[in-house]
Amino acid sequence: MNFEEHAAKALLKACGLPVPDGIVAGSPEAAADAARALGGPCVVKAQAPTGKRGKAGGIRLAGSPEEARAAAADILGMTIGGHRIERLLVEEQVPIAAEFYTAVLNDPASRGPVVLFSAMGGMEVEEMAAADPEAMRRIEVDVAAGLTAGQAAATLEGLDLNGQAGAVADLLAGLYASYRALDAELLEINPLALTGDGRIVCLDCKYTLDDASAARQAVAAQTGSPDPMTALEAEAHAAGLKYIELDGSVGVLANGAGLTMATMDAIEHFGGRPANFLEIGGEAYTKAETALTILLGNPSIRSLLVNFCGAFARTDVMAEGVVRAWQKLDPGIPVFFTIHGTGEDEAIALVERELGHRPFDLMDDAVRAAVGAAIGGAAQEAAP
Repeated sequence: MNFEEHAAKALLKACGLPVPDGIVAGSPEAAADAARALGGPCVVKAQAPTGKRGKAGGIRLAGSPEEARAAAADILGMTIGGHRIERLLVEEQVPIAAEFYTAVLNDPASRGPVVLFSAMGGMEVEEMAAADPEAMRRIEVDVAAGLTAGQAAATLEGLDLNGQAGAVADLLAGLYASYRALDAELLEINPLALTGDGRIVCLDCKYTLDDASAARQAVAAQTGSPDPMTALEAEAHAAGLKYIELDGSVGVLANGAGLTMATMDAIEHFGGRPANFLEIGGEAYTKAETALTILLGNPSIRSLLVNFCGAFARTDVMAEGVVRAWQKLDPGIPVFFTIHGTGEDEAIALVERELGHRPFDLMDDAVRAAVGAAIGGAAQEAAP
């Protein structure tokens, strides 16, 4: 779930974090009124849940209400990052003495949250980080303990922060607290500004919340934009299935997230690319027919790999759903099975009788066959 800048800053402000004064405007005249209300030089900023708005011409300085009106007229209606600009944030200009960069994000490598900080902020931070990785300080946070200002201060040692290291450390601790409280996946401040009078202010903000937390974050969810779904993903979501459409050619149907991801890894290992993530674990194992119908709606699929390993989930029930969907849709692509666990004898017999395929004993053999069929158009659909 992503947020436009004004909504992201409202979340920060609610957590007691410093942001500039600003007013949302939807027309050039409203932008002029907002500039007049702010009472000084302002910034007119395109609102869209995407980055690089400045590079796209979506951020303009204005010294008067008339200039704000003209800037708004230019920006409204632009398309930035695939988003048509229909709202603006008119914000007070902040006198900047120095710009920093900071972010809190989930890090797959450390399997936990990480706080990043650089004394070099601004639009070119990506290039800076690539050219000088040492310029980016990193704090791996213990989720149970949280982040203290003291820990942050230790990480900032040696950086030239214009005597404001303590204030920056306090802010980092506050940002992490906000990130945790809102079930965020990413909180990025770029730039984090040190003003001429010694204040620390979050000038721009990107906030991404976990879509799955919407029920717990009802207030935030009212202003956020859920990650866009494809038509098949929306259909799966409505059916209570976990489905992610990918750009590969091997369709994957497995029960349980762990087995599904292991199957996808095996496809990559043997030179193929999975076309989807789709698991029917838990109570969803009875939805195999619905799941396969959705999966086969992807025209990029050249072969299908079905990998069932049942304990609580009965493989014969899942196989029955697959057989029904296969006979109904007749997709005309090769299909490969591995079936183990509760009900496997009945499941294997059903697949052999109704589809004429003998499931593979080993997953790797099934994966090799599915990848080969997707890449080379092999016609073999069963184990030897």
